[in-house]
Amino acid sequence: MKSFNIQSYLDKIYGSFPEAAFQPVIGITANFSGTDATLKDKYYSQVVAAGGTPVLIPPIANRNVIINTLQHIDGLLLSGGGDMNPLWGGEEPSPRLHNINATRDLAELLITRLAFNRHIPILGICRGMQVMATALGGKVDQDITNKKGVIKHSQEADRNELSHSVTIEKGSTLSKLYGSEKIYVNSFHHQAVRECGNRFRPTALAPDGIVEAMESLDHRPVMGVQWHPEDLEKDGLKLFRWLVIQASNFHVAKSLHKRVLTLDTHVDTPMFFHQDINFSHRDSKILVDLHKMSEGKQDAVIMAAYLPQPKMGEAFSSKISLEAEGPLAYTDLIFDKIEEIVRENKGHLSIARTPHDAYEDKRKGRKSIFFGIENGIALEHKIQNIKHFAQRGVVYITLCHNGDNDICDSAKGCNTHNGVSSFGEKVIREMNNQGIMVDLSHASEKSFYDAMDISSTPIVCSHSSCRAICDVPRNLSDEQMKALARRGGLMHVTLYPGFLRKEGEATITDAISHLEHAIDVMGVEHVGIGTDFDGDGGVRGFADSSDAINFTLHLLQRKYSEKDIERIWGGNWLRLMAQVQKSRK
Repeated sequence: MKSFNIQSYLDKIYGSFPEAAFQPVIGITANFSGTDATLKDKYYSQVVAAGGTPVLIPPIANRNVIINTLQHIDGLLLSGGGDMNPLWGGEEPSPRLHNINATRDLAELLITRLAFNRHIPILGICRGMQVMATALGGKVDQDITNKKGVIKHSQEADRNELSHSVTIEKGSTLSKLYGSEKIYVNSFHHQAVRECGNRFRPTALAPDGIVEAMESLDHRPVMGVQWHPEDLEKDGLKLFRWLVIQASNFHVAKSLHKRVLTLDTHVDTPMFFHQDINFSHRDSKILVDLHKMSEGKQDAVIMAAYLPQPKMGEAFSSKISLEAEGPLAYTDLIFDKIEEIVRENKGHLSIARTPHDAYEDKRKGRKSIFFGIENGIALEHKIQNIKHFAQRGVVYITLCHNGDNDICDSAKGCNTHNGVSSFGEKVIREMNNQGIMVDLSHASEKSFYDAMDISSTPIVCSHSSCRAICDVPRNLSDEQMKALARRGGLMHVTLYPGFLRKEGEATITDAISHLEHAIDVMGVEHVGIGTDFDGDGGVRGFADSSDAINFTLHLLQRKYSEKDIERIWGGNWLRLMAQVQKSRK
């Protein structure tokens, strides 16, 4: 036999092994039969045809294995197969239940939930769509064949034969992919999604009303279809290409978050720290914690010590949940609690006082927390307390909240001082001296312009939106935004729904509309994001810190450059913070 040199053979075919072109990695859940993890070849061949790199995921219900797997994939394909145990959906088994595949159930429910939390693009096929519904709040019918008026959904023809039509919702991702409101599909199922839950909406229906496809309500790249596109060659390839494109975008977003420091300039999470919060867990009581920040690949937040404004004749102590002798002591208690949480999680979390601190934390793999104060009543009418808070590391003070105080008038106040008070003028000048940023979110328009005239450093609005889009007093007019930009200041868009739109449900697209309007008026060097999470901020698609990377995905879809995304995600703020701190006397 002639000798065979493998290296010569490969060199002949591939040359000198140039570096392979990038292809997103698509994890495919494997079936399980007896002692074997198996997968029909059409799944992975369609992924390859779509431009992806397929890897098989065995049904292992081990949290660490799943998390490590998710760290190495860019998209997830949930394959078809046998029935799920109805107990996972809180139901007893129907007599029409077929063979369940218990080995797959828990593993796939876990990987679906964890992938969803991490914004990994998902395509669920047949059983995979039912897994998505079960894992994320929907309901599955164990058997649809005994329902009146139901057409035949489990065909006996070849798998590439089309067996019935589906009607597609206008404007859905499916309608864009297929360019039609009606297509024909193959069908091999006796179970189906009965309720999509609050994470999905049905986007395709069979003639009998059975849900044939569903898509994310949260503006995420997540979709399920009840038919089997892997067997439909070119028509089916459209869905696989969609998944591969979304996975490629996600890979780009992940890479960008590794390089760019992402900062949310206003969260009110400390308000809940007295409620037995576990910051190191994914705590359902708060919108910002270590798990959510990690899932969203978010690096830093400014946690505000929020002080409610007492009405005339009200005691401050009647407005707060912690025992404190006054606003100063209360604010220090908040900061003490944050520092305690940081000590408990010192391997993963750090207090940052300067931009350099935050960049160093990112280099070392830690999340950063900056201190802010929301409402200048924390000063207790004493100028010397500004230095006290500067020494604690406070980076900004929001001069007022919802009501006039001794510093200035509020947007929701009654014009007590006609703008900034004489005491407020001294406060602003001392904040300049101590290197603390002057924050005018919540201030009246007259207070805003007064502070602009008084401050020797540019001012900020850490969580405000655009009045031209949503006409409420708390939002900034175009004239205010232009004045802010002329003086080198910043406006960070907030996610408080009532400041984004007056009617209907606010979503991430509304937040981006405000951001883009601010960019048009001020320039991209003067904008950012201050979510107001845990202060009633949060919208569908950007509901907590785990959604931070979804915001980046939307910016990438709109063709923002990495430099501009870096500016929006805190680069502008950190630049100005360094400037203000440098002016400290």
